[in-house]
Amino acid sequence: MEGMGKQRRARRAFTAEFKAEIVEVCRRGDRSMRQVAKDFDLTETAVRDWVRQADLDAGTRTDGLTSTERDELARLRRENRRLAEDVEILKRATAFFAKETR
Repeated sequence: MEGMGKQRRARRAFTAEFKAEIVEVCRRGDRSMRQVAKDFDLTETAVRDWVRQADLDAGTRTDGLTSTERDELARLRRENRRLAEDVEILKRATAFFAKETR
């Protein structure tokens, strides 16, 4: 069954400057998002997501999180995970020392 369907492309990383350039090309309006994606060998979904995120960051859309809010959410989730691990360690230590004092 190999060879059937589309082959997945390797995940690529793009700089913020490159994304901003693509968004600007889309906003000029002389090409569709589909054409911009094709011209730059990108997926249409990626281009659409970049334009949407730029609109959120600029305040012209309100149906999602800005980049700053996304960064803060990721930071808070990491901190929450670390604190939950700390609590678990303290629970185990408390149980251990409670056994020792009996």
